Amino acid sequence: MSLADIKQMSLVEKIRLMEQLWDSLKAETPEIDSPSWHKDVLEARQKAVAEGKVKRYTIKEVKQQLG
Repeated sequence: MSLADIKQMSLVEKIRLMEQLWDSLKAETPEIDSPSWHKDVLEARQKAVAEGKVKRYTIKEVKQQLG
């Protein structure tokens, strides 16, 4: 399949193709460890939430803000 073929696909077809690719990768690829910096970022974000330095939004609030 070429890039030109993909460009001719509808959005729904492209999403289905991505889902099939993802399923294929999950089935064929051994577990890959996340880089160590991922853990650092997650810990920093959890700390910011715990200290009240960030505001959390519900999905309803996000949808309202995006309008």
